[in-house]
Amino acid sequence: MRALVISGGGSKGAFAGGVAQFLIQEAKHEYDLFVGTSTGSLLISHLALNKLDKIKEIYSSVNQKSIFNNCPFVIKKKHGIDIIAINHWNVVKNFLRGKKTFGESENLRHLIRDSITIDEFNELKESNKDVIVTVSNLSLNQVEYKSINDCTYEEFCDWIWISSNYAPFMSLVKRNGCEYADGGLGSLVPIEEALKMGATEVDVVVLHTEVNYLNRLPVRNPFELMTTIFGFMLDRIENQNIRIGKLVANQKDAIINFYYTPTILTTNSLIFDKERMTLWWKRGYLYAKNKNEETSPIEPEKQE
Repeated sequence: MRALVISGGGSKGAFAGGVAQFLIQEAKHEYDLFVGTSTGSLLISHLALNKLDKIKEIYSSVNQKSIFNNCPFVIKKKHGIDIIAINHWNVVKNFLRGKKTFGESENLRHLIRDSITIDEFNELKESNKDVIVTVSNLSLNQVEYKSINDCTYEEFCDWIWISSNYAPFMSLVKRNGCEYADGGLGSLVPIEEALKMGATEVDVVVLHTEVNYLNRLPVRNPFELMTTIFGFMLDRIENQNIRIGKLVANQKDAIINFYYTPTILTTNSLIFDKERMTLWWKRGYLYAKNKNEETSPIEPEKQE
């Protein structure tokens, strides 16, 4: 069984889309299982349907308004660099409404339902492919994996949305008496789940450089401090997920093929810029193509 795993990474998901396009269209990889976290969850349904042009168009056209109905920050350019700061009015409005987060991402929920139709959902459910999204159950302090085979259309769309909700900047969602948030808070690179499901070869797109090239500048405001702390925590979770994935793969005699971002794409993946994301998709495609050509015409470099 072959699986495709895509990590979380916000706007950097466009790069993962380009990698997946090459693997599916050009390398002709046939996947039985798709597992995604956060932005990976947004991609995998369309990848499983082989609707690459459709998901590419979505990732090439989204902006902040496509995601947030109440955006908690403003983006300013200083010396050509994007700087984020708190949108105090929007944050106060959210608190006055009784919300528990700085911002709200209901627009993303609507976008997901508009982009995945009931017919597409049924087509996937009737196929022999399994599509699994990762969510974090904050009430029970555990990671959960939601398969399309166990969900109704409405439930599945909502789990994709929940998987992508980077709390406390995006919506906190209550389901079945529990509060849920971004799957990346517990499992940013869900390799282990793919192996547990029986995958013998896993292609993994990690939306981070393999070696840390980033030396963060001093923070300038409380909002930057919070995003820096979350970034640090997610990096540690990512490293742990990869180490555990490699260990389980060795135990099960499975193969893992890693596709990391070759360079730092952005220092803030909550900024959704159409032009950048269009470029990242192309770069992801070319990176996967070059990586395959460097090793062999068919098989990418394998790391166990």
